Formats: sequence, C-alpha cells, structure tokens
Amino acid sequence: MRGYTPLTREQRYQIYALLQTAQNHSQLAQVVGVHTSTISRELRRNCGQRGYRPRQAHTRAQARQASKHRPRLSQAAWDQVEALVKETWSPEPIRGRLYREHGVAISHEWIYQHIYEDKRAGGDLYRSLRCQKKRRKRYGTYSRRGRIANHVSNKEPRGKTTGY
Repeated sequence: MRGYTPLTREQRYQIYALLQTAQNHSQLAQVVGVHTSTISRELRRNCGQRGYRPRQAHTRAQARQASKHRPRLSQAAWDQVEALVKETWSPEPIRGRLYREHGVAISHEWIYQHIYEDKRAGGDLYRSLRCQKKRRKRYGTYSRRGRIANHVSNKEPRGKTTGY
C-alpha cells in the first residue's frame, strides 16, 4: 500500500486540460496516474460556478492542508510545562494542572516525548526529571519468567535419526 501523496500543481493543470477533451474520470485517473476516487474527490472539492480551475484548486488545497497543521498546545502552555519540569514536577501532576488551568487534556506520555525531544535537540530539560533511568522501549521480547535455563526440548531430534 502506497502512502498519501497530494496532487501537484502540474497534475491539476493536467486534469484541467483533460477535462476540456471530455474524458471520463477513469480515463483522467489513468493518464494522471492516480486513483479514480482521487479525481472525483478533487473535482467535488474544487469545482466552482465557473467549473474546475487548477490555480484556484491548488490554492484551496494548500489552505485546507495548512489549516490542519495547527499545534494543539500553545507555546505558553509548553513554556509552563518546561517551567514546572525544571521545578522537578513529574509529568503526571503537570498534566492535571494544565487541565485545571487551561482546560487542555494531554497525556503524561506526550510531556515525556516533549522532554526527550528537547534532549535530542541538545537541551537539558531531561535532567530535571525525578527518575533518571535510561529510557528503553522493548519491542517483541518474550517473558523470561518460568523458563528453565539450558532447557532441551523433547521435540528436537537427538543424535542420529533413522529414515523410513
């Protein structure tokens, strides 16, 4: 499965030119190199009273994309998080205080991610955390409880086997 790639300005002009030749959506999609639903979605979103206009369509698409990428927390809230971390507050109580004062519900894990992102950027915010353990996330490990060391399975053949 391919990832999402928005239509380019050139593809929109190509759609406009092909619409002038009265081709259907599947033919448009085949020539442009996108799925048929992408063509129909593009035309539904960006057709005005004067029909499909590629420059206007591209401007509207960029405006829609820009409106989706706004930060959930303001910079003032992040500044307050950093100030409280420097006062050796844990992320859990910080989360509660942000909810009470700003009405913003975020997880403590998000605060930890912000702290470790600051560390990767060369900051020293992580040094104010109470717990100074090495952060290690384990993937795909199995439990070691109840395992006998150097255990030999009965299902594995030992020594010489005879064939039939």
